[in-house]
Amino acid sequence: MHTGSCLCGAVTLQVEGDLGSAEACHCTQCRKWTGHILISTEVPNSALTIHGAEHVTWYPSSEKVRRGFCAKCGASLFFDPIDKDKHDWIGISMGAFEMPTETKLALHIFVAEKGDYYEINDGLPQNEH
Repeated sequence: MHTGSCLCGAVTLQVEGDLGSAEACHCTQCRKWTGHILISTEVPNSALTIHGAEHVTWYPSSEKVRRGFCAKCGASLFFDPIDKDKHDWIGISMGAFEMPTETKLALHIFVAEKGDYYEINDGLPQNEH
């Protein structure tokens, strides 16, 4: 089991089972939402338990996904596909988890939209989109 929380602790989470590999998303929306990039892992919806869910505010950032954050401290927590018939998973910000996470960063996505103020030099695969 893996546990985590937002900055203020109003929202806590538990994930049953292992965390998947982490992805770093460099898209414009993730950069604006987090202040830099979003590094997250995807877990099955059934594996996640959220305590303090009444403190999660959902922002529909597109027709395909909504983003969940703590209404008290503003912590970026969840990336949730709206179409559950196609996607039975939810993305969780890696920074919310207590250590050890027992996973590693595996991939960079949307690097075509990355900020001009940093380079990606870790040798991991990079997808343009």
